[in-house]
Amino acid sequence: MASQSDRGVPLSTLSPKYLHSNSTSHTWPFSAIAELVDNAYDPDVKAKQLWIDMTEIKGEKCLSFMDNGSGLNYETMQKMLSFGYSEKKAVNKHQPIGIYGNGFKSGSMRLGKDAIVFSKSKSMSCVGMLSQTYLVEIGADKIIVPIVCFEEGKSDKFSVREEHKASLQDILSYSPFETQEELLAEVDAISSVCSRGKTGTRIIIWNLRRTSTGATEFDFETDPYDIRIPLEVCEELNDSSPHAKKATSDIPESKYSLRAYCTILYLKPLMQVVVRGQKVTSVFMAKTLAWTEKDHYKPTFLDKRIPITFGYNTKSKDQYGIMMYHKNRLIKAYERVGCQLKANNKGVGVIGIIECDFLEPTHNKQSFIENDMYRKIMHNLGIKLEEYWNEIRYRKSKENPSSTVPVEDTITRPDQTWVHCDDCMKWRKLPDEINVKRLPKKWFCSMNPDPQFRSCLVDEEAEDSDNEPSYIKTYKQEKEEKKKQENKIQQSPFSEMIQMNQPLQEVAVTAESPLPSSSSQAACSTSTTPGLPSSPSVKPQRGKRTQLVNSQNTPKRLRTSGFQERTSLSPNPVTMPMECSYNAAVDITSEETAAGSCPPKVVNSTTQAVALEQPECIQEKQILHNGVAQMESDETPGPSSLPQYPNITEVQHQQDQLLELTQDTAQERDSLKQEVQRLTVQLQDVQSRLQEQSLISVKEHAHQGCQTEDTESQKDFKSLIEKLHSVEEEKSNLAAQCEELRLSLQQQRENAQASQKDGKFSAQSHLEEAGGLTNSGTNSRSLIELRRNVGRLLITYVPALDLEQVNYECNVIDEILEQVLNEADTK
Repeated sequence: MASQSDRGVPLSTLSPKYLHSNSTSHTWPFSAIAELVDNAYDPDVKAKQLWIDMTEIKGEKCLSFMDNGSGLNYETMQKMLSFGYSEKKAVNKHQPIGIYGNGFKSGSMRLGKDAIVFSKSKSMSCVGMLSQTYLVEIGADKIIVPIVCFEEGKSDKFSVREEHKASLQDILSYSPFETQEELLAEVDAISSVCSRGKTGTRIIIWNLRRTSTGATEFDFETDPYDIRIPLEVCEELNDSSPHAKKATSDIPESKYSLRAYCTILYLKPLMQVVVRGQKVTSVFMAKTLAWTEKDHYKPTFLDKRIPITFGYNTKSKDQYGIMMYHKNRLIKAYERVGCQLKANNKGVGVIGIIECDFLEPTHNKQSFIENDMYRKIMHNLGIKLEEYWNEIRYRKSKENPSSTVPVEDTITRPDQTWVHCDDCMKWRKLPDEINVKRLPKKWFCSMNPDPQFRSCLVDEEAEDSDNEPSYIKTYKQEKEEKKKQENKIQQSPFSEMIQMNQPLQEVAVTAESPLPSSSSQAACSTSTTPGLPSSPSVKPQRGKRTQLVNSQNTPKRLRTSGFQERTSLSPNPVTMPMECSYNAAVDITSEETAAGSCPPKVVNSTTQAVALEQPECIQEKQILHNGVAQMESDETPGPSSLPQYPNITEVQHQQDQLLELTQDTAQERDSLKQEVQRLTVQLQDVQSRLQEQSLISVKEHAHQGCQTEDTESQKDFKSLIEKLHSVEEEKSNLAAQCEELRLSLQQQRENAQASQKDGKFSAQSHLEEAGGLTNSGTNSRSLIELRRNVGRLLITYVPALDLEQVNYECNVIDEILEQVLNEADTK
C-alpha cells in the first residue's frame, strides 16, 4: 500500500473495490453497453461495423463486442484498462464522444464482474484482462491489469516476450481460456470476421450481473435477434425514473430493446451495428418525422443560434418528447417538456430534436449537468414545442375545419425517405414514392435511382443549413392582428366615451345625497325613463324620482327624429358625454340660453348626433336655470355655500336614449351581417352557374342562336346557302381550268424542246398563261370577299367566332358554314 515515487512522495492508488463503485453510475444496463459502442464509434478507432452478441463459453453466458477498427497495441491497451486517459481528437468533423477516459471501465464492470480484451493491430496482437474476481482471489490491494502481446514469427508462430509471461499465466488461470491456443483462436476470429484490414477488437464479458431471483439482467430467449431487459427489471427501472406513473405500454421500446436503442443512439449514424447476427436498421432520426419544421433558439450565453427540429412521430404517438444529443450521441430520449408534462393532450406525438454540444453531460452520459444553462434550455424547449403544436393544429384546421381527428392520429409516413449505404456508410435520399420497408436488407449506393448519387465516391447530399430562417408561425401572426384590431377598437371615440362616463357616475352618487333645508327647492333625485334600458356604468335605483322644484313643471320632451337614424355600428353600448359646463349653465341667463351660446362638442362625427345634442344642451340649461334660481339669489361666498350639480335626471335620460340607440344599431348590424352572408351564398351560387355556362361548347351556342333567329334571318341564311352553292360550282370550275392549264403548260414545254421554232411558240404560250393567271387571280379575290361576307353572317349563329383570326384564303369559313348547315338540317 505504501507506494512511493522516486522522490519518496506517496502515490495515490485505486482499490479493487473502486471497479464496482465506479460502475454504479450506470443504473440502466443499456447505458453501460452504450459506453462500449462509443469506443468503437470514436474517430481514433474508425470502426465501420460493430457486432454485439451473446455467446456461451464453457456453459456460461457471456456478452461479446467486436469491431473492425484499427485495433490496439500494448500502450493503447494499457491506457484503455487504466483510468482517466483520453487522447481522442476530432477527425474530419467527426467529434469523439469519450472525454473522461472511464467509459470502458464503468461500462464493462456494470455488465459483469470480469472482462477480457482481444485486439489485433497492424503490428501485433494483444490480450488484456480487467477482472474483479481475479483481484479478489489473489488478494490484491491495487488494480492490476494483466496484458500480453503476441508477436508473429517467420513460421506463423506467435511468441511471447519474457516480461509478459506472468501476465499470460494469470490470464490463463483466471479467465475462461485455459491455453494459449484458445486465446489465439479468439484473435483469429477477429481476422475472419473483420475482412476490412483484418484489424479490430473483441471484448468478452462474463460473470454477468444477476437479479435477486438469480437470473441475468438480460433476456436472450424472447427474441433470438435481440437483447432485451426483462419486464420486471424494466418496471423497477421505471419506478425510479421521474415518470414512474406512466403505464408500461407507454414506455418506449428503446428502454427494454437493445436493437431499438441502437437505432436512435446516434443522431446521424456513421457505423453499422449488428445485434445477434442481424443488422440494426439505421435511422436518420431527424428524417423519420412528419410535418417537420425547423426552429431556432438563441441563448444569451452563446454567439450562434441552436437549430431545433420538430415533427410528429410516425411510429407511435405514445412516444414523444425531446431527443437531446451531444456530439451526435443520444443523452436524453423522449424527455417531455412544457405542455407535455400537463394532464392534457397538448404536445402528444410531437418530437423535438436538438444537439446540445454546449451542455456538459453527466458521468454516465444519460443526462446533463443541471446548471443554469440546462434549466434555461429546457424552459425554452417547452415554449418552442408548444408553439409548434399550436401551429400544426392551426394549419390542419385551416385545411379541413370540419375534421375532429387529432393530428397525431393521421400521421402514417415521414416527410422524407433516407437510406444508409452498407458499403460507404453514407446517407442517400430516395424519392418519396419508395417504401423503405420494401428495400433489401443490404442497400448500396449503386441501387440509388438518382444517377447523381449512384456511386460511393460521391459525397452525401447537403442537409438543411442551420442558417435557414425558422418556420413562420402563422397562428401567432393572426393573434397579433386580432390584438391590433382590439387595440384600435379600444382607442376609438366610443372607448373614450365609456371612460368619460365614470366621472358622471361619481356625480350621480353625490347628487343623490340629501341637500340642506335652505336649498330644498333645488333638491333632485333619479328617475327612470320607461321603455329604455339603464346605463351599464350608472346603476340607478328603480324607485320614483322627484323632479326639480320650480314655478312650472317641466314638460316631457318628445324623442327627436335624430334617435331613429342609425349613427353607429358599434357592438358595445356607449355613453356620449355632455361637454357643456354645468357650473356655467347655472350662471347663464335665459336670454343667453335662447340664443344658444353654449354649443356642444360632439364626439361622434355624424350629423344626426349633432342634431340631437343641440336641443338637449339648451333645454338642460333652461332646466338648471329655472331650478336653481332661488339658489343663485341666496348664494354667498364662504363655507356655507352649496356645491352646484348638474341635473342627473337629464343626464341619465340621455344615457338611456343612447343605450337604446346602440341596441338598435347592434340589431341592425346583426341583420346586415345575416344579409351579407345570404348575399355571399347567392353570389357563390351565381359564380358556379356562370362557370358551368362557360363550359358550354360552340355547338350549344350555335343551337341557341338558331332557335332565337327570326324568319328574316332564316331567309338570308337560305340565300347564303344558294350563294355558297354557286361559289362551290365556280370553285370547281376554276379548279378544272387550273388543271387544264397545268396539263397544257406541261405539254407545251415538251413540244418546245423538240421544236426548233420555240421562240414564237413560247411567246404565245406565255401570253395564254398570263391570261389564265389573271382570270384565276380575279376569281380568288372574289372568293375571299365572299368568304368575308359569309363570316359576318356566321357571327349571328356562332358568337365565339373571331373574324380577325380567320384565314380567308383557306376553307375555314367553308367548314364552319357546312357545320352550321348540317346542324340546321338535323333540327
